[in-house]
Amino acid sequence: MIGTTLAELQAAIRDGRTALGIEFGSTRIKAVLSGPDHTPIAVGAYDWENQFVDRVWTYSDEAIWAGLQDCYAALAADVSQRYDLELETVGALGISAMMHGYLAFDTDDNLLVGFRTWRNTITEQASAELTGLFGHNIPQRWSIAHLYQAILNGEEHVEQLAHLTTLAGYVHHRLTGRRVLGVGDASGMFPIDVATGSYDATMTSRFNALVGGRGFGWKLADLLPEVLPAGASAGSLTEDGARLLDPSGKLRPGVGFCPPEGDAGTGMVATNSVAKRTGNVSAGTSIFAMVVLEGPLARQHSELDLVTTPAGDLVAMVHCNNGASELNAWAGLFAEFAAALGAEAETATVFETLFNAALAGDADAGGLLAYNYLSGEHITGFSEGRPLFVRTPDSSFNLANFIRAQLFAAFASLSIGMRVLTDEGVSLDSLYAHGGLFKTKGVGARILAAALNTPVSVGEIAGEGGAWGIALLAEYARDHDGHTSLDQYLNTEVFATAPLDTVQPEPDDVAGFAAFAERFVVGLAIERAAVEHC
Repeated sequence: MIGTTLAELQAAIRDGRTALGIEFGSTRIKAVLSGPDHTPIAVGAYDWENQFVDRVWTYSDEAIWAGLQDCYAALAADVSQRYDLELETVGALGISAMMHGYLAFDTDDNLLVGFRTWRNTITEQASAELTGLFGHNIPQRWSIAHLYQAILNGEEHVEQLAHLTTLAGYVHHRLTGRRVLGVGDASGMFPIDVATGSYDATMTSRFNALVGGRGFGWKLADLLPEVLPAGASAGSLTEDGARLLDPSGKLRPGVGFCPPEGDAGTGMVATNSVAKRTGNVSAGTSIFAMVVLEGPLARQHSELDLVTTPAGDLVAMVHCNNGASELNAWAGLFAEFAAALGAEAETATVFETLFNAALAGDADAGGLLAYNYLSGEHITGFSEGRPLFVRTPDSSFNLANFIRAQLFAAFASLSIGMRVLTDEGVSLDSLYAHGGLFKTKGVGARILAAALNTPVSVGEIAGEGGAWGIALLAEYARDHDGHTSLDQYLNTEVFATAPLDTVQPEPDDVAGFAAFAERFVVGLAIERAAVEHC
């Protein structure tokens, strides 16, 4: 916080002129405390990982709460270390998490089955049937697809259902007692009618008719959380919630909450891309692009989800299950090799070295081919994945080309989905990028610019990601006057002077990625054979 003294920051923390955002990402739970000028003043984090249990990707209930508490404790420790203060209150609070998935509860709020995350590709039949019924693409990740697949599977728990929600909605309910969801996160549970800002009534009726003869004691509206737009009040921290978040007892109840949101929406906020004709790319365990549309698309596309911004505007989402995980694995292997040679290196140094090496590679990665498919990938029609590296005898196999191929692979499926939007005539005024893949300056953004053949901007503060984005939404819910739209708030109060680093696509990179992408599509037969036989 440039120009602000330590005494001023201490006063802001004591007086609660702050906002706290907590986001449950795929590999990290992160907390960001923002100060009076919206910039982060303290952070906390907790690393976690999903488990593959009975062929389902999940996180245990115990891990959710242990992770939340450890993340908050790390934030409080950071406040203590930086400002010599105990963290006893914040001015506003928001919870964000991975979108989609399935969290099902009975009337006593017991979790009926393990959390089924977005990463699962186990609802193919339900997804196809609902897409046909609604005339609206229903991806396998969406909560309604998980519910209908459970019905098709004859799972006993469906008869006991009382509530469905997302991970963000679950945590928010435990902290506030409110069963609500931000419209962006809700749009990944069930289609939203942007005219009403709530679940599509026609599709809701069709679903009720579809399952009505099965004797369930519920209607769909009974199960889904209330939908709220950005800026709405979503309850306050209860006494029980305060003790759940901070078992030390220092945090006081009563803090106001914004609606809980999904990571896609908070990424849009953190990159100032909630206005029409803007878009952003978030790259982590998964990779996805969010493009705010000026109006409905001409046709339905299986590659695209239609969701909303946190303010309720229509968004085309290109979501790829596989992002940087394979890159991370290779970086770990190189770090292990370096350590075996006696050359210990920080993780950040390993990534920076490898990423910068990629810039020295051949434009098309020397004819090398890689697939980052640890899990299934709906964009290309895979229900399971196998990470692969393939080269021909005459390819140019060196470190620079190898890493360049891995970076290209991270964006290849995304580029396939984005071409669908280009063919629909969708145009962008700006495209922002955030996530760990863009931390090495000028590398990830340059590769993405080549993959999409469009300028890519990366902001310094946006590196704090969705946790900062939900903190901004908490500020907006607390401070907005009812007349300032979310995009106006971000443009005039948060990002007016924020620096951006914009990378233009370089013709050689564009041509090189196009050559790689052609190999990638043709080589999908190799990936399919690996899935079938390995």
